[in-house]
Amino acid sequence: MEIYLDNAATTKIKDEVFEAMEPYLKENYGNASSIYSLGKISRNIVEESRDKVAEILGSKPEEIFFTSSGSEADNWAIKGRAFYMIDKNKHLITSPIEHKAVLESMKYLKKFGFKIDYVKVDKEGFVDLDHLKDLIKEDTSLVSIMYANNEIGTIEPIKKISNILKNKNIAFHVDGVQALPGIEFNLKDLDVDLFSISSHKIGGPKGIGALYKKSGMKIDNLIHGGGQERSKRAGTENVAYIVGFVKALEILDREKSKNIKRVKGMRDYFLDKLLKLNGVYLNGPIENRLPGNINISIDNIDSQFLLILLDKYTIFASSGSACNAGSIAPSHVLKAIGRSDELAKNCLRITIGENNNMNEIIQGSDIIVDTINSLRG
Repeated sequence: MEIYLDNAATTKIKDEVFEAMEPYLKENYGNASSIYSLGKISRNIVEESRDKVAEILGSKPEEIFFTSSGSEADNWAIKGRAFYMIDKNKHLITSPIEHKAVLESMKYLKKFGFKIDYVKVDKEGFVDLDHLKDLIKEDTSLVSIMYANNEIGTIEPIKKISNILKNKNIAFHVDGVQALPGIEFNLKDLDVDLFSISSHKIGGPKGIGALYKKSGMKIDNLIHGGGQERSKRAGTENVAYIVGFVKALEILDREKSKNIKRVKGMRDYFLDKLLKLNGVYLNGPIENRLPGNINISIDNIDSQFLLILLDKYTIFASSGSACNAGSIAPSHVLKAIGRSDELAKNCLRITIGENNNMNEIIQGSDIIVDTINSLRG
Protein backbone atom coordinates (compact mmCIF):
# COMPACT_ATOMS: atom_id res chain seq x y z
CA MET A 1 0.00 0.00 0.00
CA GLU A 2 1.32 3.43 -0.95
CA ILE A 3 1.26 6.01 1.83
CA TYR A 4 1.59 9.51 0.41
CA LEU A 5 2.78 12.02 3.03
CA ASP A 6 4.03 14.88 0.84
CA ASN A 7 0.85 16.88 0.26
CA ALA A 8 2.70 20.19 0.60
CA ALA A 9 4.62 19.27 -2.56
CA THR A 10 1.53 18.38 -4.58
CA THR A 11 -1.78 16.57 -4.29
CA LYS A 12 -3.57 13.96 -6.35
CA ILE A 13 -6.08 15.41 -8.79
CA LYS A 14 -9.67 14.74 -7.73
CA ASP A 15 -11.96 12.67 -9.94
CA GLU A 16 -14.56 15.47 -10.02
CA VAL A 17 -11.88 17.90 -11.14
CA PHE A 18 -10.67 15.67 -13.97
CA GLU A 19 -14.24 15.08 -15.17
CA ALA A 20 -14.94 18.84 -15.17
CA MET A 21 -11.81 19.49 -17.24
CA GLU A 22 -12.28 16.83 -19.90
CA PRO A 23 -14.89 18.60 -22.10
CA TYR A 24 -12.56 21.62 -22.38
CA LEU A 25 -9.72 19.41 -23.58
CA LYS A 26 -11.85 17.75 -26.27
CA GLU A 27 -15.17 19.21 -27.45
CA ASN A 28 -14.98 22.80 -26.15
CA TYR A 29 -11.39 23.44 -27.18
CA GLY A 30 -11.84 26.93 -28.64
CA ASN A 31 -9.48 29.83 -27.96
CA ALA A 32 -11.16 32.16 -25.45
CA SER A 33 -10.01 35.17 -27.49
CA SER A 34 -11.75 34.03 -30.69
CA ILE A 35 -15.01 35.80 -31.64
CA TYR A 36 -16.85 32.80 -33.09
CA SER A 37 -19.16 30.58 -31.05
CA LEU A 38 -16.57 27.92 -30.11
CA GLY A 39 -14.34 30.64 -28.72
CA LYS A 40 -17.23 32.28 -26.89
CA ILE A 41 -17.92 29.03 -25.02
CA SER A 42 -14.37 29.18 -23.68
CA ARG A 43 -14.61 32.89 -22.91
CA ASN A 44 -17.82 32.42 -20.97
CA ILE A 45 -16.45 29.59 -18.83
CA VAL A 46 -13.28 31.56 -18.06
CA GLU A 47 -15.32 34.52 -16.81
CA GLU A 48 -17.73 32.27 -14.90
CA SER A 49 -14.69 30.66 -13.30
CA ARG A 50 -13.28 34.06 -12.36
CA ASP A 51 -16.58 34.94 -10.70
CA LYS A 52 -16.50 31.72 -8.66
CA VAL A 53 -12.90 32.27 -7.51
CA ALA A 54 -13.79 35.79 -6.39
CA GLU A 55 -16.87 34.58 -4.53
CA ILE A 56 -14.92 31.87 -2.69
CA LEU A 57 -11.95 34.08 -1.78
CA GLY A 58 -13.95 37.17 -0.88
CA SER A 59 -12.85 39.48 -3.68
CA LYS A 60 -14.20 41.06 -6.87
CA PRO A 61 -13.96 39.19 -10.21
CA GLU A 62 -11.88 41.96 -11.75
CA GLU A 63 -9.28 41.43 -8.99
CA ILE A 64 -8.55 37.82 -10.05
CA PHE A 65 -5.94 37.03 -12.72
CA PHE A 66 -5.15 33.48 -13.81
CA THR A 67 -1.48 32.47 -14.01
CA SER A 68 0.48 29.31 -14.80
CA SER A 69 1.42 28.65 -11.16
CA GLY A 70 1.87 30.06 -7.68
CA SER A 71 5.50 30.80 -8.55
CA GLU A 72 4.43 32.93 -11.50
CA ALA A 73 1.95 34.76 -9.29
CA ASP A 74 4.73 35.46 -6.75
CA ASN A 75 7.10 36.66 -9.47
CA TRP A 76 4.46 38.89 -11.02
CA ALA A 77 3.39 40.45 -7.73
CA ILE A 78 6.94 41.23 -6.62
CA LYS A 79 8.56 42.24 -9.91
CA GLY A 80 5.42 43.91 -11.16
CA ARG A 81 5.14 46.18 -8.12
CA ALA A 82 8.89 46.81 -7.98
CA PHE A 83 9.20 47.86 -11.61
CA TYR A 84 6.07 50.00 -11.40
CA MET A 85 7.71 51.91 -8.54
CA ILE A 86 11.29 51.82 -9.86
CA ASP A 87 11.54 55.59 -10.37
CA LYS A 88 10.08 56.33 -6.93
CA ASN A 89 10.62 53.80 -4.17
CA LYS A 90 13.25 51.04 -4.45
CA HIS A 91 13.16 49.46 -0.99
CA LEU A 92 11.58 46.02 -0.49
CA ILE A 93 11.06 43.89 2.62
CA THR A 94 10.62 40.15 2.93
CA SER A 95 11.61 37.38 5.35
CA PRO A 96 14.44 34.82 5.11
CA ILE A 97 12.01 31.85 5.24
CA GLU A 98 9.99 32.63 2.13
CA HIS A 99 9.47 30.27 -0.80
CA LYS A 100 12.27 30.38 -3.37
CA ALA A 101 9.90 32.05 -5.86
CA VAL A 102 9.91 35.08 -3.56
CA LEU A 103 13.55 34.97 -2.46
CA GLU A 104 14.91 34.54 -5.99
CA SER A 105 12.67 37.33 -7.29
CA MET A 106 14.06 39.63 -4.60
CA LYS A 107 17.62 38.57 -5.44
CA TYR A 108 17.00 39.30 -9.13
CA LEU A 109 15.73 42.82 -8.34
CA LYS A 110 19.03 43.73 -6.71
CA LYS A 111 20.48 43.89 -10.24
CA PHE A 112 18.25 46.91 -10.85
CA GLY A 113 19.33 48.80 -7.76
CA PHE A 114 16.61 47.66 -5.38
CA LYS A 115 17.54 47.40 -1.70
CA ILE A 116 16.19 44.29 0.05
CA ASP A 117 15.80 43.97 3.82
CA TYR A 118 14.88 40.74 5.61
CA VAL A 119 12.69 40.90 8.69
CA LYS A 120 13.87 38.66 11.54
CA VAL A 121 12.00 35.50 12.47
CA ASP A 122 12.01 33.79 15.85
CA LYS A 123 12.89 30.16 16.60
CA GLU A 124 9.38 29.05 15.53
CA GLY A 125 9.40 31.04 12.28
CA PHE A 126 7.16 33.94 13.28
CA VAL A 127 8.15 37.33 11.86
CA ASP A 128 9.29 39.95 14.36
CA LEU A 129 6.67 42.70 14.03
CA ASP A 130 8.79 45.28 15.88
CA HIS A 131 11.70 44.62 13.54
CA LEU A 132 9.34 44.98 10.57
CA LYS A 133 8.28 48.41 11.84
CA ASP A 134 11.95 49.40 12.20
CA LEU A 135 12.74 48.30 8.63
CA ILE A 136 10.05 50.43 6.98
CA LYS A 137 11.50 53.48 5.24
CA GLU A 138 10.12 56.38 3.24
CA ASP A 139 11.03 54.60 0.00
CA THR A 140 9.59 51.17 0.93
CA SER A 141 7.29 50.08 -1.89
CA LEU A 142 6.54 46.43 -1.08
CA VAL A 143 6.45 43.94 1.79
CA SER A 144 6.15 40.24 0.89
CA ILE A 145 5.44 37.75 3.70
CA MET A 146 4.00 34.26 3.21
CA TYR A 147 0.77 33.32 5.01
CA ALA A 148 1.96 29.82 5.97
CA ASN A 149 5.43 28.36 5.63
CA ASN A 150 5.77 25.47 3.20
CA GLU A 151 8.46 23.72 5.26
CA ILE A 152 7.63 24.22 8.94
CA GLY A 153 3.95 25.18 8.73
CA THR A 154 4.16 28.44 10.67
CA ILE A 155 1.06 30.62 10.16
CA GLU A 156 2.11 34.26 10.10
CA PRO A 157 0.06 37.12 11.65
CA ILE A 158 -1.01 38.51 8.29
CA LYS A 159 -3.78 40.76 9.64
CA LYS A 160 -1.37 42.37 12.13
CA ILE A 161 1.11 43.01 9.32
CA SER A 162 -1.57 44.54 7.10
CA ASN A 163 -2.51 46.86 9.99
CA ILE A 164 1.13 47.95 10.34
CA LEU A 165 1.29 48.80 6.62
CA LYS A 166 -2.11 50.48 6.44
CA ASN A 167 -2.09 54.04 5.03
CA LYS A 168 1.65 53.89 4.29
CA ASN A 169 1.41 53.49 0.48
CA ILE A 170 3.29 50.18 0.80
CA ALA A 171 1.97 47.24 -1.18
CA PHE A 172 1.53 44.04 0.84
CA HIS A 173 2.01 40.78 -1.05
CA VAL A 174 1.17 37.44 0.56
CA ASP A 175 2.16 34.03 -0.80
CA GLY A 176 -0.99 32.12 0.13
CA VAL A 177 -0.22 28.86 -1.68
CA GLN A 178 0.11 26.68 1.42
CA ALA A 179 -2.58 28.59 3.30
CA LEU A 180 -5.26 27.82 0.73
CA PRO A 181 -6.00 24.22 1.84
CA GLY A 182 -5.16 24.66 5.52
CA ILE A 183 -6.54 27.99 6.75
CA GLU A 184 -10.02 29.48 6.64
CA PHE A 185 -9.69 33.06 5.45
CA ASN A 186 -11.38 35.82 3.48
CA LEU A 187 -9.36 38.31 1.42
CA LYS A 188 -11.62 41.17 2.38
CA ASP A 189 -10.88 40.56 6.06
CA LEU A 190 -7.12 40.11 5.50
CA ASP A 191 -6.88 43.48 3.73
CA VAL A 192 -3.86 42.61 1.55
CA ASP A 193 -2.95 44.02 -1.86
CA LEU A 194 -1.57 40.98 -3.69
CA PHE A 195 -2.18 37.29 -2.92
CA SER A 196 -0.84 34.21 -4.73
CA ILE A 197 -2.56 30.81 -4.91
CA SER A 198 -2.00 27.53 -6.75
CA SER A 199 -4.24 24.71 -7.95
CA HIS A 200 -2.18 21.58 -7.41
CA LYS A 201 -2.07 22.00 -3.61
CA ILE A 202 -5.84 21.44 -3.39
CA GLY A 203 -6.51 18.48 -5.69
CA GLY A 204 -6.48 20.52 -8.89
CA PRO A 205 -4.19 20.24 -11.94
CA LYS A 206 -0.58 21.38 -11.98
CA GLY A 207 0.17 24.35 -14.22
CA ILE A 208 -2.51 26.80 -13.11
CA GLY A 209 -2.68 29.40 -10.34
CA ALA A 210 -3.98 32.87 -9.73
CA LEU A 211 -2.97 36.28 -8.47
CA TYR A 212 -5.38 38.47 -6.53
CA LYS A 213 -4.64 42.14 -7.20
CA LYS A 214 -6.65 44.56 -5.10
CA SER A 215 -8.55 47.20 -7.05
CA GLY A 216 -6.36 50.26 -7.48
CA MET A 217 -3.08 48.40 -6.91
CA LYS A 218 -0.73 49.24 -9.79
CA ILE A 219 1.81 46.70 -11.04
CA ASP A 220 3.70 46.27 -14.30
CA ASN A 221 3.05 43.26 -16.53
CA LEU A 222 5.36 40.28 -16.18
CA ILE A 223 4.41 38.58 -19.47
CA HIS A 224 3.93 40.75 -22.54
CA GLY A 225 2.06 39.92 -25.72
CA GLY A 226 -1.66 39.80 -26.41
CA GLY A 227 -4.54 41.33 -24.53
CA GLN A 228 -5.54 38.36 -22.36
CA GLU A 229 -6.44 38.80 -18.67
CA ARG A 230 -7.58 42.35 -19.34
CA SER A 231 -4.23 43.14 -21.04
CA LYS A 232 -2.34 42.36 -17.83
CA ARG A 233 -1.10 38.80 -18.47
CA ALA A 234 -0.50 37.75 -22.07
CA GLY A 235 -0.91 34.17 -23.25
CA THR A 236 -3.80 32.00 -24.43
CA GLU A 237 -5.95 31.09 -21.43
CA ASN A 238 -5.61 27.48 -20.25
CA VAL A 239 -9.36 26.96 -20.18
CA ALA A 240 -9.45 23.31 -19.11
CA TYR A 241 -7.03 23.91 -16.24
CA ILE A 242 -8.92 27.02 -15.13
CA VAL A 243 -12.08 24.90 -14.99
CA GLY A 244 -10.23 22.23 -13.00
CA PHE A 245 -8.78 24.79 -10.59
CA VAL A 246 -12.19 26.26 -9.89
CA LYS A 247 -13.81 22.85 -9.41
CA ALA A 248 -11.08 22.02 -6.86
CA LEU A 249 -11.70 25.36 -5.13
CA GLU A 250 -15.43 24.67 -4.93
CA ILE A 251 -14.82 21.26 -3.34
CA LEU A 252 -12.30 22.79 -0.95
CA ASP A 253 -14.71 25.55 0.06
CA ARG A 254 -17.42 22.99 0.75
CA GLU A 255 -15.26 20.64 2.81
CA LYS A 256 -12.45 22.76 4.29
CA SER A 257 -13.71 23.07 7.88
CA LYS A 258 -14.30 19.33 8.18
CA ASN A 259 -11.00 18.43 6.55
CA ILE A 260 -8.93 20.80 8.69
CA LYS A 261 -10.24 19.18 11.86
CA ARG A 262 -9.71 15.63 10.56
CA VAL A 263 -6.23 16.30 9.19
CA LYS A 264 -5.12 17.98 12.42
CA GLY A 265 -6.23 14.90 14.37
CA MET A 266 -4.12 12.64 12.19
CA ARG A 267 -1.15 14.98 12.43
CA ASP A 268 -1.31 15.13 16.24
CA TYR A 269 -1.35 11.33 16.47
CA PHE A 270 1.66 11.06 14.14
CA LEU A 271 3.58 13.86 15.84
CA ASP A 272 3.04 12.42 19.31
CA LYS A 273 4.70 9.14 18.24
CA LEU A 274 7.67 10.91 16.63
CA LEU A 275 8.36 13.21 19.57
CA LYS A 276 8.61 10.25 21.94
CA LEU A 277 11.88 9.34 20.19
CA ASN A 278 15.11 10.65 21.67
CA GLY A 279 16.95 13.21 19.58
CA VAL A 280 13.89 14.28 17.62
CA TYR A 281 13.10 18.00 17.55
CA LEU A 282 10.00 19.72 16.21
CA ASN A 283 10.67 22.57 13.78
CA GLY A 284 8.06 25.32 13.96
CA PRO A 285 5.32 25.96 16.50
CA ILE A 286 2.74 23.69 18.08
CA GLU A 287 0.03 26.37 17.83
CA ASN A 288 -0.62 28.54 14.76
CA ARG A 289 0.65 25.77 12.52
CA LEU A 290 -0.80 24.29 9.33
CA PRO A 291 -3.02 21.37 10.32
CA GLY A 292 -1.22 18.72 8.26
CA ASN A 293 2.39 19.85 8.72
CA ILE A 294 5.08 17.96 10.64
CA ASN A 295 8.73 18.94 10.32
CA ILE A 296 11.31 17.31 12.57
CA SER A 297 15.09 17.32 12.82
CA ILE A 298 16.69 14.05 13.86
CA ASP A 299 20.06 13.64 15.56
CA ASN A 300 22.58 11.46 13.72
CA ILE A 301 20.23 10.39 10.93
CA ASP A 302 20.92 11.13 7.26
CA SER A 303 17.50 12.33 6.06
CA GLN A 304 18.23 11.50 2.41
CA PHE A 305 19.06 7.89 3.31
CA LEU A 306 15.95 7.75 5.51
CA LEU A 307 13.78 8.87 2.59
CA ILE A 308 15.32 6.20 0.33
CA LEU A 309 14.51 3.53 2.91
CA LEU A 310 10.95 4.82 3.31
CA ASP A 311 10.52 4.77 -0.47
CA LYS A 312 11.16 1.01 -0.37
CA TYR A 313 8.11 0.74 1.89
CA THR A 314 6.24 3.00 -0.62
CA ILE A 315 6.03 5.75 1.98
CA PHE A 316 6.55 9.12 0.32
CA ALA A 317 7.72 12.06 2.41
CA SER A 318 10.35 14.78 1.97
CA SER A 319 13.12 16.67 3.69
CA GLY A 320 11.79 20.09 2.75
CA SER A 321 10.42 22.05 -0.17
CA ALA A 322 9.87 20.18 -3.44
CA CYS A 323 11.65 23.09 -5.15
CA ASN A 324 14.86 21.93 -3.46
CA ALA A 325 14.55 18.27 -4.46
CA GLY A 326 17.96 16.64 -4.71
CA SER A 327 19.65 19.40 -2.74
CA ILE A 328 21.89 18.34 0.14
CA ALA A 329 22.35 21.89 1.41
CA PRO A 330 20.81 22.72 4.78
CA SER A 331 17.27 24.09 4.61
CA HIS A 332 17.33 27.88 4.44
CA VAL A 333 14.18 27.93 6.55
CA LEU A 334 15.68 25.80 9.34
CA LYS A 335 18.89 27.81 9.27
CA ALA A 336 16.89 31.02 9.63
CA ILE A 337 15.15 29.73 12.77
CA GLY A 338 18.49 28.82 14.36
CA ARG A 339 19.03 25.13 13.61
CA SER A 340 22.62 23.91 13.17
CA ASP A 341 23.78 22.82 9.73
CA GLU A 342 23.42 19.19 10.75
CA LEU A 343 19.87 19.51 12.08
CA ALA A 344 18.91 21.74 9.13
CA LYS A 345 20.04 18.97 6.74
CA ASN A 346 18.75 15.98 8.69
CA CYS A 347 15.09 16.88 8.72
CA LEU A 348 11.92 15.06 7.74
CA ARG A 349 8.81 16.84 6.48
CA ILE A 350 5.54 14.95 6.62
CA THR A 351 2.49 16.71 5.22
CA ILE A 352 -0.86 15.02 5.72
CA GLY A 353 -3.79 15.79 3.46
CA GLU A 354 -7.48 15.09 3.12
CA ASN A 355 -6.81 11.96 1.06
CA ASN A 356 -4.99 10.31 3.94
CA ASN A 357 -6.83 8.09 6.42
CA MET A 358 -6.13 6.95 9.96
CA ASN A 359 -5.03 3.47 8.89
CA GLU A 360 -2.31 5.02 6.73
CA ILE A 361 -1.24 7.28 9.57
CA ILE A 362 -0.98 4.40 12.05
CA GLN A 363 0.92 2.19 9.62
CA GLY A 364 3.12 4.98 8.28
CA SER A 365 4.08 6.30 11.71
CA ASP A 366 4.97 2.77 12.91
CA ILE A 367 7.23 2.18 9.91
CA ILE A 368 8.94 5.59 10.20
CA VAL A 369 9.57 5.14 13.94
CA ASP A 370 10.91 1.61 13.37
CA THR A 371 13.13 2.80 10.50
CA ILE A 372 14.64 5.60 12.57
CA ASN A 373 15.31 3.18 15.43
CA SER A 374 16.88 0.62 13.08
CA LEU A 375 19.18 3.24 11.56
CA ARG A 376 20.34 4.19 15.03
CA GLY A 377 20.80 0.54 15.91
